[in-house]
Amino acid sequence: MEGSRRVTEGDTTLGIAMHVDDVSQILRLADLYVTDVAESDFIDWQGGGPDDWPGLSEHHEQ
Repeated sequence: MEGSRRVTEGDTTLGIAMHVDDVSQILRLADLYVTDVAESDFIDWQGGGPDDWPGLSEHHEQ
């Protein structure tokens, strides 16, 4: 899906996020509580940081 990012723990896919808030929710559902996903050392953002969501602005304009 354009604008989405996969959330993984090791080789396991926990879910697909469309927004940084989705990352928090997916981690919470996996019992991985992270207070601030944007600043956490626990998260390794690949393909851009927590503010980089390709296609996000197009999704919100519809």
